[in-house]
Amino acid sequence: MRPRHRLAAPALAALLAVAAAGCADVEGLDDQGDQGTVHAPRTLWKGYFPDPPGPGQQPGAAAVVPGLPKVPGLSMRGVDALAVVRADITSATAEDGGTGRLVDPRAVRRLALCTQAVDGGPYCPVRPGVLHDLTGNGREELITALDVDGRLSELRVYTVQDDGRIARILSRRGVLEGVEVAAEHLAVREPTSNPVYISVSDYVWDPNTKSMSLSQLTLDDCPTLTDVPLSADRQRCAR
Repeated sequence: MRPRHRLAAPALAALLAVAAAGCADVEGLDDQGDQGTVHAPRTLWKGYFPDPPGPGQQPGAAAVVPGLPKVPGLSMRGVDALAVVRADITSATAEDGGTGRLVDPRAVRRLALCTQAVDGGPYCPVRPGVLHDLTGNGREELITALDVDGRLSELRVYTVQDDGRIARILSRRGVLEGVEVAAEHLAVREPTSNPVYISVSDYVWDPNTKSMSLSQLTLDDCPTLTDVPLSADRQRCAR
């Protein structure tokens, strides 16, 4: 019988140390620790599905604003922006029955603050209209918003159709951290639950739906692009 060879104590200790270290530096392998367990996503409330939207129940869908005269020359210049917003908000409120599906129920009450002045008076919540070609047909669209309270707003975009009728091509409710236009794009910047990030929704003209459709949704770590100064511990993004 061949005698068994026993490792000397120092050699055995060294071998155990290497094993305990997870074979560190052995053929380039390192112990990465516990990587956790990969879990498949779990679907919640599998048996619940929303009803399909009925006619006129999609806030962003295009819709002719009733009660407005046809626009001569198919140009938004000279159109009373406040009259357009008032007609749109009133008809949308009547259509959704005050449920808030199409417009915030407080919007009509806020509109009552507007006077007959050209700009609606000092307490009118409708923002000055901005004209910009978003459809690419050479005709400018009307972009405006109604501030429901100190934070929430109703953003509205209108176009003149070929028959001269004014149609709403975008409506959305949100906290308008910033609204930007560039070429035929309209970007809406809104805060998120993480103060580091801003949500940016990019809308472009969709000739099939005749409305402004969401084309891209991104997160931006750049604060809002306004003239409001930031606090001392933050810096505005350079563009």
